[in-house]
Amino acid sequence: PYYVDMDQNLYLQASLHSSDQNLKLFVDTCVASPNSSDFRTLVYELTRSGCAVDSTYSLYSPPRSDVARFGFNAFSFVNRFPAVFLKCELLVCRYQDYSSRCYQGCAKRFKRSAGS
Repeated sequence: PYYVDMDQNLYLQASLHSSDQNLKLFVDTCVASPNSSDFRTLVYELTRSGCAVDSTYSLYSPPRSDVARFGFNAFSFVNRFPAVFLKCELLVCRYQDYSSRCYQGCAKRFKRSAGS
């Protein structure tokens, strides 16, 4: 466990361990839950489809393409839960493949018209 105070900035880093140096890491979706085995019932979204949902969520410049860095302010699920667990989905793409999902950034889905 990692202990932080409320509203303290929390910084995270993910990195690939691969002999292939031509890979890029992209943070797609991160959610938090008070239950380490249930990320569906009570969740708080930090980012979805590469888009920040939480206003304190920030991406930071990584030292290499195979590293992803991000941060957010620590929070709690109403004081009745002693811990918050984080689950993130990251994508791995080819470095400098600008048509890949890793280079598209925030992917907002647009609603279609329900008309005829």
